[in-house]
Amino acid sequence: MSKRDYYEILGVDKSAGQDEIKKAYRKIAIKFHPDKNPDNPEAEDKFKEAAEAYEILSNQEKRQRYDRFGHQGVGGSGGFSGGGMNMDDIFSQFGDIFGGGGSPFDSFFGGDGGGRGGARTRKGTNLRIKLKLTLEEVANGVEKKIKVNRLVTAEGVTFKTCSTCNGSGQVRKVVNTMLGQMVSSSTCPACNGAGQMIDKKPAGVDNTGLKQEEEVIPIKIPAGVTEGMQLSMNGKGNEAPGGGIPGDLLILIEEVEGDLLKRDGNNIIYDLHLNFVDAVLGVSVEVPTIGGKVKIKIEPGTQSGKILRLRGKGIKEVNGYSKGDQLIHINLWTPKTLTKEEVGMLEQLRTSPNFHPNPSKSEKGFFDRMKEYFR
Repeated sequence: MSKRDYYEILGVDKSAGQDEIKKAYRKIAIKFHPDKNPDNPEAEDKFKEAAEAYEILSNQEKRQRYDRFGHQGVGGSGGFSGGGMNMDDIFSQFGDIFGGGGSPFDSFFGGDGGGRGGARTRKGTNLRIKLKLTLEEVANGVEKKIKVNRLVTAEGVTFKTCSTCNGSGQVRKVVNTMLGQMVSSSTCPACNGAGQMIDKKPAGVDNTGLKQEEEVIPIKIPAGVTEGMQLSMNGKGNEAPGGGIPGDLLILIEEVEGDLLKRDGNNIIYDLHLNFVDAVLGVSVEVPTIGGKVKIKIEPGTQSGKILRLRGKGIKEVNGYSKGDQLIHINLWTPKTLTKEEVGMLEQLRTSPNFHPNPSKSEKGFFDRMKEYFR
């Protein structure tokens, strides 16, 4: 059975932004959560299906692959396989969606998600940085070393069992109603669900046992990334209190536009300005490319607006093997000042039939005169 479209699963358009996608996923997750729909396999399947869709569409790189290649483009990306995921995996990966806890009901309804029980695994927060890259770095790929201030577990910190929840991470409340006693559970407010609290800590350490530390992290950027693409380094964000799961380092790509070469998708654009004589008679010129200068031949009679193509001189697809081209746009440069002699030569040429877009005679005589004048 073929998979449903991820945008259809979440009920959003292909142009939807990340906030809209996140909001749609939260809504579906609450509606079909297994704790709210006990013994309902269909609801659990829809819950897992939505988690798979969100896992792809919330990741810029995976979303681009999906938009281009469909399910095949993300089949080997480590994404969820809706029917094979368990709830703990989903809650662990999308803790920020569910308020950082083991269940969305922790944040929306103040409960423990139907009594899953036990101290929950906490996840560190993500870090986000912007990384500026030149066109050459985008085209060839590059390895950068960046300084990141992240929260790490401090040495010398000792913990003790939370006295409020006795290490369970949960507190239970019994309420007498006309229907009898009702028992509800919620995250322990003292330890925030960790089941333990700090006993002793050195100076410079916060109340969660973390301290801020500068770290140099090497980042390998693949060739072909694009402006606005977000890369993720798992576990390189802030560490979690009590030895939980570290957050991720999210890298937002920014392109620095070059002076000569411009990017258009996977193609490179270069504007070549020629004087009138070179366009008429032809010339060999050097043009810059992302791999260095190359010499090209301009054929006699080249018209302004003509586009020359250097195949394979563009940018490689980030998830493929093909490369774009370099497109050279021909522009004729017109001088603003001329000597009397130059004006005289051009006045003589003005009357030539070959000096018009639709000459009535052969162009040979015109080219001969031009060679003579500019010899």
